[in-house]
Order: sequence, then C-alpha cells, then structure tokens
Amino acid sequence: MAGSPTEEVAFRGDDIIRDYIEKYSNWGRWGEDDELGALNHVGPEQIRAAAALVRIGKAVSMGLPLDLKGPQSGGFRANPLNMMTATGTDYLAGKQAVLPGGFGPSKGFGFSDDVLVTPNQAGTQWDSLAHIFWKGRMYNGFDAGHVTAGGSTRCGVEVLRESFVMRGVLLDVARHHGVDCLEPGYPISADHLDATASAQGVEIHTGDAIIVRTGMTETRRGNWGEYNGGPAPGLSLHTAPWLHAHDIAAIATDTWGCEVRPNEIDLFQPLHVVALVNMGIPFGEIWDLQAIGEDCAQDGTYEFLLSAAPLPITGAAGSPLNPLAIK
Repeated sequence: MAGSPTEEVAFRGDDIIRDYIEKYSNWGRWGEDDELGALNHVGPEQIRAAAALVRIGKAVSMGLPLDLKGPQSGGFRANPLNMMTATGTDYLAGKQAVLPGGFGPSKGFGFSDDVLVTPNQAGTQWDSLAHIFWKGRMYNGFDAGHVTAGGSTRCGVEVLRESFVMRGVLLDVARHHGVDCLEPGYPISADHLDATASAQGVEIHTGDAIIVRTGMTETRRGNWGEYNGGPAPGLSLHTAPWLHAHDIAAIATDTWGCEVRPNEIDLFQPLHVVALVNMGIPFGEIWDLQAIGEDCAQDGTYEFLLSAAPLPITGAAGSPLNPLAIK
C-alpha cells in the first residue's frame, strides 16, 4: 500500500539527498584533517588572477550596516546593538574618567568607546563549516560534539581567516530576468546561473566565489517582513551538481539563507546539507548587493577581486564581515 503524499515526498527527498551526497561529497578529498573545504580550490594561481582584475582602483561594499535597523525580527536572532561606554557628551560635561597618568578632560583629552553586542550571523556574514550538521556530523565527517559551549574545536570560522581573497563573480539573476526582485519561492536553477553568466559575458572558473543577486535585500530594506526564514527566492537544491562541476569555492546571496524557501523537499535547508556539510562550501548570507549590482550593470564588468575575510572568532559557527568588491 502506497504511503501518504507527505511520506512519498519525504522519501524522494531522502533519495535525492543521499544521491547528491554520494556523488558530490568532498569529505577526505583534501585529507582527513581538512577544515577549509572548497576553499582549497583557491591557491596562489587563483589569487594572482583575482588581483589582476583590479584595474580601476575602486572598492564597492557588499555589507549591511550593523545596527538596530537590520533585518532580524528578534525571534531567532536579534539585530546588532552598539553600546557607547564613553561619549563626547560625558567628555564635554567633564564627567569622563581620568586616564592613566592623570590625563583626561581637565587637560583637554577626551575619547569615545563602545561595545558591540550581536549574534555573529545577524547581518552580512559567512557560515563556517561548523554551522550545520547532518546525521551527527559536520564537514569532513567531524563529530557534531566538537561544538560545545566553548565553541567548536573543528571547522570554526577562524580557520578561514586567510582564505577569502579570491575572484568574485556577481550573477545578477534578478537584473537578467528584468525584475527588481525575484518572487519569493523562486528556485534559481543551474540553467539560470549559466544564462545569466552568458548574458553578462563572464565565465566561471575554479575557485570562484559566486555572488547571486535576487534583489531581496534592497527591496525589503526597512520593511523586512518575513525576510528571516520566510518565503524567498534562492538557489535550488539542484544547483549542487553545478557547484561541484565548477569547483566553486564559496557562494553568497542577498537573502537570509541562500537557498530557495519554501525548500523544495521535506527537509530544512537541504542545499546547506549537500553543499556546506558535504561539499564544504561556505555560505554567505544577507549580503547587500544593490550597489555592486548597479556598478556592474554600468561598467559591464561582473568579475572582481573579492576581499571578504571573516573576523577570527575562535570556534565560531559564523562571522560578520564587510565584503568588498575591488575593481
């Protein structure tokens, strides 16, 4: 007797995940102790080629401001809070603490200081390879138990601190489709990626970071609604073979979770399972791609040196950053 439709969808989903993992997993590819994953595709040759793309001398930020106006709704994560611990108003009122050696307001010297309180993945960020588990394991088969209250002893974001200098390629799928923003739930396929690249006159190379613009961050800015975890355009699960065939080093989008939501099978964030956990591809999320989209459309150049190092937070599952496209 056949199972219910829900059971059948789940069964097919399990089959797809199992098949993709068997075909495209990179566990052991760079050794049993490897923690860099697909960033191993970026070597001296790729970095030199990326550096040669700097011809104008211009940098474009792809990072959202870290402040209370960010996209977080407060349920799963809160927005960044910057708290001032020393202010100019205190200084002008003569209430600022005297510094070592007796220096302070009475001698003209003043200062400001502050503390940032934020989830590491509240804004523009990288997921580290310790962020997602599948069947009790993270990337390269490391046990999920490596992540404790003290952080992760394997695949923490700090191991990637020297790895995010590479060729970046903007694939402006929204602009290629002639829309301000792709519809929520729209799955971006491998064919869409190829068609966009072809229209833009750009080729995909080994070790590239693929940055996919859907238009979602800029069209939701200030009125975020269901941006966090709700329906969203994004990469289809079925781009996994394309990512593997092109030896992609990293992917980033202007959405909360990179992949299409609702998800295409009965599993939460299945592309994370295949591409992050098993292929070792870091995911960049909540990038602000409005300025770089406009810039690339204006000059017709969709490739650039990407500088996007995470903060070296020991054992972290992710990190905020300010990614720069340098032309």
